[in-house]
Amino acid sequence: MKTLNIELQRIKGMHDAHGLVHTRVDATVQTVSARDADATPSSTLSMTVDNARVLFLLLKKQLAEVDSRKARSQR
Repeated sequence: MKTLNIELQRIKGMHDAHGLVHTRVDATVQTVSARDADATPSSTLSMTVDNARVLFLLLKKQLAEVDSRKARSQR
């Protein structure tokens, strides 16, 4: 598994289609070398507080739109 260090710089847009949420972003991506043999490999996503708030609000909006399309019996 390849581990990455991803720095989110700007969120450009977000939409959902066929059960997936697609996000356009500006980001820098770097591979991470193995630092510790015992550590579980994992990727890291870093962003500013402002970008995190924008991402949260956009996700909340997208999920509300998806939920509103469900039939009343599925809510």
